[in-house]
Amino acid sequence: MWERILFLQGFKLIVMSITDILLQVRQASRSLPLLEEERINEVLRAVSETILERTDVLLEANAEDLRRMNPSDPKYDRLKLTPERLRGIASDMMNVASLPSPLGRILEETVRPNGLRLKKVSVPFGVIGIIYEARPNVSFDVFSLCFKSGSACVLKGGHDADCSNRAIVSLIHEVLQRFNLDAHLVELLPAEREATAELLHAEGLVDLIIPRGSKGLIDYVRREATVPVIETGAGVCHTYFDVSGDLKKGAAIVNNAKTRRVSVCNALDCLLVHRERLADLPELCAPLQASQVILYADGPACQALEGHYPAALLCPASPESYGTEYMDYKMAVRTVSGIEEALAHIDAYSSKHSECIVTEDKDTAAYFQRMVDAACVYVNAPTSFTDGAQFGLGAEIGISTQKLHARGPMGLREITTYKWLIEGDGQIRDN
Repeated sequence: MWERILFLQGFKLIVMSITDILLQVRQASRSLPLLEEERINEVLRAVSETILERTDVLLEANAEDLRRMNPSDPKYDRLKLTPERLRGIASDMMNVASLPSPLGRILEETVRPNGLRLKKVSVPFGVIGIIYEARPNVSFDVFSLCFKSGSACVLKGGHDADCSNRAIVSLIHEVLQRFNLDAHLVELLPAEREATAELLHAEGLVDLIIPRGSKGLIDYVRREATVPVIETGAGVCHTYFDVSGDLKKGAAIVNNAKTRRVSVCNALDCLLVHRERLADLPELCAPLQASQVILYADGPACQALEGHYPAALLCPASPESYGTEYMDYKMAVRTVSGIEEALAHIDAYSSKHSECIVTEDKDTAAYFQRMVDAACVYVNAPTSFTDGAQFGLGAEIGISTQKLHARGPMGLREITTYKWLIEGDGQIRDN
């Protein structure tokens, strides 16, 4: 069993196993249902204010992580914190504090013929474990959402962001202790792989695990975990430019979806273009040149782009070009005969995250929305909007790409479960 050693002023203080840590988190989670909503909001506001006060400390820790990563690595952008991003994180936490509590909502209510009164009520999960890679913002987002929704959280980040994550959790612990709350309401596990393995098998201590990261990470967690898992993260996103698509809208949508932040899961990976609009493909892709986006285009698309798009950025597509989450300034382009071929391509290669159509035909738009199997389906708007804050959820714990429990951005309501409350007056069952 993996053990970690804590030190205080150079002297060994205590040796703790992962199980010990999880037991403390489980115990701390039992105190959350007793907290008043306003007390929870006060803590979240205090953490938000402390982020702004400690920006220099957080950036210094993040700089340590950045020094160990090659800037050309697609994960570098996800890892990087900036004053602007920290202000955004603090703002998101304030938004979460301002939202109504997701707990105690009556989802269903009925009275049975025998007089039994039934209520289906939203309640916390208890302890939620998050496994993620080079995304230090996740540490803040997860805490705010779990705390507001009544669950303690166990964070398992990777080596890439370890300094950042430890600075973040230290800041949160400081605020919790200021409010005389148990600091074990959020814990960061060691970055070693052994800690991941123990977390995945922590039945009875952890109620739910949510992985955020690459397809490889998500597949590993789904395959190995004996604790329930909700899949999030991997995004192979498409935009289909229909025969009736508006060129000005399409160029802006494609450029925003691809270049706003290439390392995030809602970034565009493949453009599907109706063959009758190939003459417009150069103008559709023109804004991408400013960001030096490499295009992997099929034969007809390559022919349409030659002489209009920088030759150094134009490559012939291979079978591997499709179904790839690039997380970089790269994008596939494929020509299709119409909506049915576009739908078939999306069905074959989509990760069921976010898909988009650019069209002025309302019937085609409605058909696309009805037929595409994805968590978020867009008409004339970029996939870059798939985000908890953009959806008015305050923040998100991840984008669920599965169909059980939650789908799409997982905000406060999505990270609660429910229980049935039954009230009687002495009734007994006689059959």
